[in-house]
This record gives sequence, structure tokens and C-alpha cells, in this order.
Amino acid sequence: MNKNYYAILMAGGVGSRFWPVSTTEFPKQFHDMLGSGDTLIQKTFSRLSKLIPIENILILTNERYNDLVLQQLPMVKQEQVLLEPAMRNTAPCILYASLKIQKQNPNAVMVVAPSDHWIEDENEFSENLQQCFDFCQKENALMTLGIQPTFPNTGFGYIEFDKTDTNPVKKVNQFREKPNYETAKSFLEAGNFLWNGGIFIWSVKSIIDAFEKFQPQMNALFQKGSDSYNSSNEKQFIQTNYEKAENISIDYAIMEKAKNVYVLPATFDWNDLGTWGQLHDKLEKDENNNGVINARVVMENASNNIVRSDADKLIVIDGLNDYIIVDKEGVLLIYPKSKEQEIKRITEMANKL
Repeated sequence: MNKNYYAILMAGGVGSRFWPVSTTEFPKQFHDMLGSGDTLIQKTFSRLSKLIPIENILILTNERYNDLVLQQLPMVKQEQVLLEPAMRNTAPCILYASLKIQKQNPNAVMVVAPSDHWIEDENEFSENLQQCFDFCQKENALMTLGIQPTFPNTGFGYIEFDKTDTNPVKKVNQFREKPNYETAKSFLEAGNFLWNGGIFIWSVKSIIDAFEKFQPQMNALFQKGSDSYNSSNEKQFIQTNYEKAENISIDYAIMEKAKNVYVLPATFDWNDLGTWGQLHDKLEKDENNNGVINARVVMENASNNIVRSDADKLIVIDGLNDYIIVDKEGVLLIYPKSKEQEIKRITEMANKL
């Protein structure tokens, strides 16, 4: 296994569209969302550890999830868990982790990956990741794995690559914001647009050079702590300075500004499991397209529903179509799938009760 390979596993999100299962105290990455036997973070860690030494996988998360990480990933040491004292989006935490890695190994190449995505063909994922690592070891490149779009999705950003580029790794023309339906349809017809899955690959040198160039203020802030990284003084430095960083994503901070951006069109199945509807797509279904997790059900005149219970509860449904039915401790959610994007708003209302 290559000792220059590193991973930054992003595990700080709340996953509020999966309420009431995913909560601020216990977000979706720490749940077995598909009833597979492993939580999403466990699946992601296992997938990355096929290529990357376990000790080189860093987990970036919020302070409140430290115990959950160590409980679910017992092979991980405390120093591999980087705790964010404040929510500051993806750019600051990636810079912080990159500077730590650079101090440990200036020849490192790394992947930045969300902890809550679902990838079925793990061998294909490993092959794609290896291809990206090989490219980034040779080139000064900021890379991303682009996902082949299967329908005109308006919930993802898109990556437009150079149509004339016949190489396996394509030069990126530009990142495009989440489109409306007509624009998304035109992207699919054009054939040179990929979904932005938020998986990035680069050498530690390339990404820190990019921060120096495009985010000098943030870079200066975190460079001040260079003596303290990987030492007993690191925690105090981060506690004092982290919240001073701008709240900005890596896409806005770096990827949309840089010229040395490349994409590899992924050859694996991918689902970001962002909503109950996307989870329903991945489940085994009955003859009426109902998907069930952790529940015994009796259904009549019911189709296209997703049903989940935490206990082995008997749930009887008659006359419901296209609904999300979730039973979780003190909450019962019965909600139309067509309005699933509203669940985040409903969560905020429910939390005030």
C-alpha cells in the first residue's frame, strides 16, 4: 500500500432532509440508512482503506461527533479525527487537513470524499481513484471525479469538460450551478456535462499552492499554526483561530477560480443519498415499488412508498401512494415524496415545538 496516499473524509454534515432519522445529535453518516449492516461512514472508510493506509485517513467532523466517529471506527486513533470548533463549510477544513498532511508527508496525494455517499461497485471506485492518484503524482492538477448523469437532475451542480479532449482525464471548462429543468436537459443532450459529486483528488503541494494564490487571507490564517500541527499545541491553535476563517466551499474558494482543473468521468454507480427519494431508488422494492427498511409491513392499495422503522414494528398501510413513512422514537413522519425538499423546513419547525 502506497504510504504517500491520504484521504480526508468529510463527516460534519447534519443531513436534515433525512429527519427524523438524521438529527443534529446523530446525523445520517452514522446511520445504516440502507439496512446493509454498516453505517455510511463505515462503508466509506472501508472503501477508501482498500487503497489508502488506515493511519493516513483523516476524518473531519464537528466536535460533537468525536465520540460517534471513534465508536464506529475503532481502528482510528484520536489524532486522525480533526474536530471543527465552528461550522465553516469545506474550504477551511480542507486547508487545515492539507497543512497537517504536508507537514507529515510533503509528497502526499490525497482524496477528499464525503462520508455519506453510496457507491456500489467498490472495485471500479478503487480503479478510478488509482487513475486520479497516478495523474496527480505527475501533474500539477486539481482533480474531481465527475458522475455520469442519468437524468436531468436540478439538485446537483454540473462540471462542463472540453468536448474535444479525447484523453481519459478531461480538462474542465467550468463548474455550473444547480440548473433549472430545461437547462439540465440541455446539459444531458450536450454530452460533456457531469454531476459534481464532491470527490476531489490532488497532491498536497497543488492544493496548498492554490490556496496561496486564490485564498491568501485564509492561507495566512492557517499557516500561522504550522509549528503547532501534529503536536500538543494544535488543538489550542484551532480552537482560537478556526472560527476566523471565511465560511466558503472548496468549489467557490478554489475550483471555480483555478485553471488547472481536470475531471475523470466515473465508471461506478453513485448516489449521494441526499433525500428519502434517492434512498428509495437504492432499496429493493416489492411488486408495487414499495421500499422497506427495518419494518414488517402489510400494504394494500399502496405503491411507490418508502417505509422505515427503527424497531421491528408492524406497519399497516392502505391507500397511500408516493409517501415517506418513517417511525422514529417520538416522531412519526407521513409525508408526500413530491415535497421531500420541504423536510428541511419542517425539521426547523418541529425543533421549535
